[in-house]
Order: sequence, then C-alpha cells, then structure tokens
Amino acid sequence: MKMSKGIAKECKICVVGRMSPDGMSILCPKKGIMNPEDKCFHFKYDPLKRVPKKKPKLQEHSADEFAL
Repeated sequence: MKMSKGIAKECKICVVGRMSPDGMSILCPKKGIMNPEDKCFHFKYDPLKRVPKKKPKLQEHSADEFAL
C-alpha cells in the first residue's frame, strides 16, 4: 500500500498492534509492548485507526463585506 507523505508510520495506526487497556502503550504480537509513536518494519497502515486532523474554524463575515 502506498503511504501518503502526511501520514507518519506509528504503532498507534498499525494493523498489527492493539491499544493496551490503560491506553498508554501498544501491544504488538511481533515486537511486544511498544510506545504509540514507535515504528518497526512490520508496520501495515490501518486507515480506520487514524484520527484525522480537525478542520480549521471558518472566519465570521459581516453583512458589510457583501454590500455593494
């Protein structure tokens, strides 16, 4: 699978790893207990685990900006 340049390879979005019950580490059957930001060569991207960035808020416009 081709990776996008904006997505980093991290254990928290890997198909292989699972989040631990305490939410502080990743349980990986290949490498053991890992930090969520770690990576290894077993990485396979899971798009359902990634949390997308929030959209920026739109600017408020006044009625004067639309008057001719």
